[in-house]
Amino acid sequence: MTDNIPLQLVRHKKRHDNKRRDGCCPWSRCCGGGDFRPRTVWLGHPEKREQRYPRNVINNQKYNFFTFLPGVSDYERSERSCSGIQVGDLIIVEKVGFQHHFKPSPKLINLSPTHTGCDVLLQIGLIDLEVNCLTKILFGALVVVSLVMVALQHFAGRWYLQIFRFLLLFSNIVPISLRVNLDMGKMVFSWMIKKDSKIPGTVVRASTIPEQLGRISYLLTDKTGTLTQNEMVFRRLHLGTVAYGMDSMDEVQSHVFSAYTQPPHDLQASRAPGAAKVRKTISSRVHEAVKAIALVHNVTPVYESNGVTDQAEAEQHYEDTCRVYQASSPDEVSLVQWTESVGLTLVGRDQSSVQLRTPSGQILNFTILQAFPFTYESKRMGIIVRVSILGLCDLYIGGAKYFIAPSIEHCDWMFTLSVQETNQWARYVQAKLSVHDRSLKVATVIESLEMEMELLCLTGVEDQLQADVRPTLEILRNAGIKVWMLTGDKLETATCTAKNAHLVTRNQDIHVFRPVTTRSEAHLELNAFRRKHDCALVISGDSLEVCLKYYEYEFMELACQCPAIVCCRCAPTQKAQIVRLLQERTGKLTCAVGDGGNDVSMIQEADCGVGVEGKEGKQASLAADFSITQFKHLGRLLMVHGRNSYKRSAALSQFVIHRSLCISTMQAVFSSVFYFASVPLYQGFLIIGYSTIYTMFPVFSLVLDKDVKSEVAMLYPELYKDLLKGRPLSFKTFLIWVLISIYQGSIIMYGALLLFESEFVHIVAISFTSLILTELLMVALTVQTWHWLMIVAELLSLACYIASLVFLHEFIGQYVKIILINLFIYLFLLRF
Repeated sequence: MTDNIPLQLVRHKKRHDNKRRDGCCPWSRCCGGGDFRPRTVWLGHPEKREQRYPRNVINNQKYNFFTFLPGVSDYERSERSCSGIQVGDLIIVEKVGFQHHFKPSPKLINLSPTHTGCDVLLQIGLIDLEVNCLTKILFGALVVVSLVMVALQHFAGRWYLQIFRFLLLFSNIVPISLRVNLDMGKMVFSWMIKKDSKIPGTVVRASTIPEQLGRISYLLTDKTGTLTQNEMVFRRLHLGTVAYGMDSMDEVQSHVFSAYTQPPHDLQASRAPGAAKVRKTISSRVHEAVKAIALVHNVTPVYESNGVTDQAEAEQHYEDTCRVYQASSPDEVSLVQWTESVGLTLVGRDQSSVQLRTPSGQILNFTILQAFPFTYESKRMGIIVRVSILGLCDLYIGGAKYFIAPSIEHCDWMFTLSVQETNQWARYVQAKLSVHDRSLKVATVIESLEMEMELLCLTGVEDQLQADVRPTLEILRNAGIKVWMLTGDKLETATCTAKNAHLVTRNQDIHVFRPVTTRSEAHLELNAFRRKHDCALVISGDSLEVCLKYYEYEFMELACQCPAIVCCRCAPTQKAQIVRLLQERTGKLTCAVGDGGNDVSMIQEADCGVGVEGKEGKQASLAADFSITQFKHLGRLLMVHGRNSYKRSAALSQFVIHRSLCISTMQAVFSSVFYFASVPLYQGFLIIGYSTIYTMFPVFSLVLDKDVKSEVAMLYPELYKDLLKGRPLSFKTFLIWVLISIYQGSIIMYGALLLFESEFVHIVAISFTSLILTELLMVALTVQTWHWLMIVAELLSLACYIASLVFLHEFIGQYVKIILINLFIYLFLLRF
């Protein structure tokens, strides 16, 4: 059980609404004059258009520009239509006879190296860059060998033509089939990840970088929905002088019941504009808090009957068994479910009203005058409602306490509700309709409306950790992966979750970076943090921004030495910025894990993006390279599949290079023995067969090899540390395999010439047979864990070669004669 309790502050401001909300906008002046042709439009938010009109009406009926009502072509209801227009609404106009063609802009095509589902073909892994570097070295060796061969001929004759002949002759030095084998291997690795029964539901959306999972140095993860279940449970209601927990919710229920069973005139008198400012009773305070919680949200009750939503018919009865709450945030759903448990039930909501049912069965109707949506910048939302019975306007605001605290008047938890002008909220509508500086004017009006708010209550909800989060983080930490938690929650909640999830071990200290706003304060805090060793860092997004502005290099140097970092109040853009800085400063591979739309930028910026399918939809899952269902699957994804994919790709690359260098070395020896002649040793069928049916299956079967079992890899995550150094495919291992290839190719060719000098006519068949057997034997000696498909590949390749010797004996004999004739002609011409 995690002690993650986000707090919500709800304020209440009472106002009177004495003015009618009627009239028309200035556009109504032109409704009666002028020659206006009706236009077909859609007005309002596209996602909410089905709530007011059925789907068939939306798709089949036309909307008049002035009435905005289905199937109406006159201007009788211009007043209603004009009052519904807002600047922020979406209006799609269909103009007959107008057609506009445009050329797609290059900016519309995602050409960035980020990893999303739409640019899979553009992704390039680190091992691909390393293989490209090795291929450049091999190409340089090809040019050098060709020049050496011509130089040993003393640049006789038309030597520049000889250079091109040798380039073609030794072209096998550059392994063209390497890219094909690697791509096919990555497809096999992706298939293995999807078919792993121990991580069900895993989807590989980028099959070009599975080996990246084996070299992750920094893991950046979200908190809510990733480390936690994102299933909020209401735990505590705090009213300043009294707090209610799970064991005392029956008292809250009794207070709510008593508040709605008192005579109506008493309730109306207590809310009258001229009522004296007195201390409220506990029952009144609980009632006001519960009512505010039931109103400040974006939850919509949906009624389902036999699995089919029938909103219009079900809302007439408000059946509890058919009601389902729908919202974008699970926090709001948990609050509404709690108000239902204590007696105040949300039974209906649309764009203009909210209906609440009291414990006695009475339906309270609240008219929504204006709603202020929740934003990541403000961290709060608000709503202005009017009680139909009393005609009073109330402003409620809910959100994070750090962002709401400046708007609260000091009342020492004494709820002396103040009365203000009734037309204050109308300024918000005017500001939203402004053409110039609309955002600034809207923010100014909202700020003026939120002054001297009165604190009603603080709410606490709990979000439990996902299954096996602690052992998974311990595995990642033992594997040498540093985990950073980036979250938008407050500092206390983030720190508590980090401790509970064992992101910070018990023997590690936690340094809380104090809020800084200036360069000098940041300098002092960085010096204080520099004096601590093996200490986890907790920092807020504002302080992080100041540090990165003035001391970016120093802060990243200290942060990379921390075993763990918790960044709270972090915006989505800051998450992506942190990932980018880690890549630039360390040069290490990063992996980002998230579950919501606010994590998409971080996931796309990381080298490997992992999306968790949670309660917040599939935006992160669709934008990620790998999609998992639970955070615990990340351990096996990295320790087992990441490890195997990287080591198998490295072994496959080395063997393909070894295969190409062996035959090129034999060609170089053959040409050197016969006076550096540019005569091919193997042509046609043998060259094609060597790279395909004779050696392809055994070499490609290395994608099934593994050095340790999956259980051992999970039990000893320290084995993952060796992969972070990049030793399986480095310049050292590349040089070793080059020397092995040169040695084996030279021994095979010289041995065939010396031992079978009397059988020189069959030297091609002898050397080629030795080459095939050597390659098959090398694969067999390199395999660490045999798979039955590896044995089949070895036997199948050997059987194919034996069959070719039997059925193509005449072709091979004729091929040897052609080689000898060309060689003697070349030596004769070289003498003259």
